[in-house]
Amino acid sequence: MLVAGAHGGLGSAASLACARAGARVVLLGRRVPKLNRVYDAIAREGAEPLLYPLDLEGASPDDYAELAGRLQDQLGRLDGLLHCAAEFRGLTPLQHTDPADFARALHVGLTTKWWLTQACLPLLSQAADAAVVFAVDDLARVRQAYWGGYGIAQHGLAALVGMLHAELANSRVRVCGLQPGPMRTALRGRAFVAEDDRSAREPEAYAGACVELLSAAGAAHRGQVWAPHA
Repeated sequence: MLVAGAHGGLGSAASLACARAGARVVLLGRRVPKLNRVYDAIAREGAEPLLYPLDLEGASPDDYAELAGRLQDQLGRLDGLLHCAAEFRGLTPLQHTDPADFARALHVGLTTKWWLTQACLPLLSQAADAAVVFAVDDLARVRQAYWGGYGIAQHGLAALVGMLHAELANSRVRVCGLQPGPMRTALRGRAFVAEDDRSAREPEAYAGACVELLSAAGAAHRGQVWAPHA
């Protein structure tokens, strides 16, 4: 099981939940100290995760191909891919958004997710039942003013779920999205004042939904963006 953005709020919670469910988890992300903390938390549960530090923003398609090759050598196949990485610098009017920040949000939020998925599809196809799960923000919220490149990337992700599902509908690889409710994460903290954000839950509240979508039970949500209640 490969988790991209494994050191973030949802990524770390989902990685630990997947390990508890019996999966061999590969932790992918750019912040090595935070990855190590997730690694240690999983190891304390008696599991043995794998670490793969990679800066998604700077990685090329060749880097993702190398990642897939290493996973092939070590694991032989891949049963699931969970995308939790995101790039959001805060609410800003489009007119005043730094061009580099806009491009970065689109690249990390959408392009890199497809590059990684594309590289891993041959590995996923070797599993009897595999899943690709994209964490997608609330589209009604992020289409509003000031969400910039991050909001646009989220709408692109939702389109990618539908398109890729249509292309893989008759394959062993399931594609779906997960729209968690408001979570207390660093990303959300850049848009909302914590004391006024009473609707937010801890990311652990949605870790079980990640496990469900990555497991055989996720077949019920194939091709959908599922918004579970915590």
